[in-house]
Amino acid sequence: MKNIGILYEDNFIIIVNKPAGLAVQGGKDVKSSLDKILAQLSNSDRIPLLVHRLDKDTSGALLAAKGKEAAARFSGLLNESAKKIYTAVCAGSPDKEVGVIANELFINGKIKKSKTKYKVIKKGNFLLSEDDGGKSNIEFSILEIELATGRMHQIRRHLSMIGNPILGDDKYGDFPLNKKLKKNGVRRLLLHSSRLIIKGEVELDIRAPLPQYFDAFT
Repeated sequence: MKNIGILYEDNFIIIVNKPAGLAVQGGKDVKSSLDKILAQLSNSDRIPLLVHRLDKDTSGALLAAKGKEAAARFSGLLNESAKKIYTAVCAGSPDKEVGVIANELFINGKIKKSKTKYKVIKKGNFLLSEDDGGKSNIEFSILEIELATGRMHQIRRHLSMIGNPILGDDKYGDFPLNKKLKKNGVRRLLLHSSRLIIKGEVELDIRAPLPQYFDAFT
């Protein structure tokens, strides 16, 4: 499926491991998108419909439902009882090992309450080769993140707000650092939807393995 791994599938849903760089929906100037790929590969009249979204540059677990009835059902489950767990590699480390970022976000002209839970699971140093031939270390941390609200670019914006932007983030990140990282082979946003837990009438705990480009930090 064009490098899209299937993590789970039954008669009602399909959960895929979306690669970074693939848009989830078609639109102007979008040549390829996950919804189009799923529609083309569907072997029934119940075309898979996206139940939630990931940024184009974010990889990981994404659920699509087979048909409108299943979409309505699983949309409710995701909103009511599901846990969406992400893995991010950020610059530096938050002040607290476990915490909540509750900064309000300005979305489409309105202030929205937003909440991101995080836990530091690893700290380390990444060795950078400089243009002058020298070496330097950057401190990083790997965070396990749970969304309590689902605002646009919420994780990326919240981590940037507390001074720990996600490595490779070309919209809210540390641009001079990202430039150095690209020269050292780090060319992707280091944010991954790593786990999707659904409870209630359906019990699922689906994990998406990290992409290879995380290996230098894990």
